[in-house]
Amino acid sequence: MHNFSNTNTNGSKKGFIMEKNSVKWTKENGICTITMNSPDTMNALDFEMAEGLITAFEDCNDSETRAVVLTGEGKGFCAGGRLTTARDYHPEDPSIFFRDLCKDLNCIIMEIRRLQKPVIASINGPAAGAGMSLSAACDLRIASDSVVFKQAYTSLGVNPDGGWTSTVPTLLGFGKASELLYLDPIVKGEEALKYGLIHKLVPPEELKTATMKWAKKIAGGATIAFAQSKALVNKTLMPNLEVQLEQERRGLLVCAKTKDYSEGLKGFLEKRKPEFNGK
Repeated sequence: MHNFSNTNTNGSKKGFIMEKNSVKWTKENGICTITMNSPDTMNALDFEMAEGLITAFEDCNDSETRAVVLTGEGKGFCAGGRLTTARDYHPEDPSIFFRDLCKDLNCIIMEIRRLQKPVIASINGPAAGAGMSLSAACDLRIASDSVVFKQAYTSLGVNPDGGWTSTVPTLLGFGKASELLYLDPIVKGEEALKYGLIHKLVPPEELKTATMKWAKKIAGGATIAFAQSKALVNKTLMPNLEVQLEQERRGLLVCAKTKDYSEGLKGFLEKRKPEFNGK
């Protein structure tokens, strides 16, 4: 069911393609490129993809990998949690979906932050909800100029997860993070660049080349110095990330039992604006 494979595609020790569920990753010349591979759903996160991402990031702890790239297949980076799964997982208790998926998402975020090498988010399209959280957890972010970000959680009737409430305020500051939480605007590429949500914006056809230029520079750099520097940044700016991830998860368990979340989910699936009543 997991369909895990490890295939050398070019006959050398440098080029490998690996797959697990809806995630594939390649290793070549010290760079591991992890691709969320469910383009039909805009790479929406479900349990299978989460398990694949955990395996892929764990596989980057080898001594040969010196730089990591996270991207999405097709037109989207990650559209957030897969809400059809949320609807069908445990209809009698919607909080069970968040209880279980958040455990996996939290594990992915901690893998990204604990990994002793830089992770580049190569954002090829929309990044919403958990997709925004995943990109914000990475060390560097480069995006196609067609990118859009959306916080999305509160418009569904729940609080953010995936470390959003730690990483995004760290990147953007209290004021901008509050705007995203309470007004939930769509943030396009130029604005994302202006406010520091991404580091660089490039045309879609240049994204892969520009990303690989960064990855090659990092892979040829002082790997141990990068590892120590990343650990120090974690300690300074996100010392309580693991605790915050659990608090986000607990908040979701509360929100998922509200009438507002039920209405938010129905509104999303029916492609209409939800009518919240604050209950």
